[in-house]
Amino acid sequence: MSTALIIVDIQNDYFSNGKMELVNPDKAAANAAKVLEWFRQNNKENIFHVQHIAADPAMGFFLPDTEGAEINETVQPLENESIIIKHSPNSFLQTDLESNLRENGVTKVVVVGMMTHMCIDATVRAAVDLDFETTLIEDACATLDLSYDGKVVPAEQVHYAFIGALNGMYCAVTSTEDFLQ
Repeated sequence: MSTALIIVDIQNDYFSNGKMELVNPDKAAANAAKVLEWFRQNNKENIFHVQHIAADPAMGFFLPDTEGAEINETVQPLENESIIIKHSPNSFLQTDLESNLRENGVTKVVVVGMMTHMCIDATVRAAVDLDFETTLIEDACATLDLSYDGKVVPAEQVHYAFIGALNGMYCAVTSTEDFLQ
C-alpha cells in the first residue's frame, strides 16, 4: 500500500503579477512545499507535479512556453519527480497520471494545489471515483473570488464551500500541520 503526493497547478500565473492571480497563493504554496519536503524525505518515488498547459489560447493563462505556465519555484520538481501535463481541470483526464500511480502500486493520494473550486475539486473527485483513498490538505490550496449575476463570493467562502463539500463524503480533509504530525 503506497501513498503518492499530487501537486496540482502551482504555476506562476497564479501568483502576484500572473495572468490569473489567486488570493493568498504564497501561503498555499509554502504549505505545499512543506508537504513536498515531507514526501521527499519519506516517500521519494511517488511525487507527481501536475502542470496545466492551455490547449486554447483563449484561456488567457498557462499559455505554452510562457513563464506563467512554469511550475512555481516554491515547489520546483527535482529530476526524479514526475511532471504530468494536463489540458483540463481534472488531472486524470487524458493524462498518464492514473497509469503511473497504478504502476507504482499507489492506493492512497494526497492532493495539494490550485484552484480549490476548479482543478482541486475535479482532481479529488476523479481520484475517489478511481478508488484512490484521498486526502486533501486544505491550507495548501488557494482559489479566487468568484462572481455570478452581480454577486461576488469571496475566495475564502469559495474555498471553504468546496472543502466542506469534499470533506468526509469524498475525502479526508486536513491541514498541513496535522498532516505533518
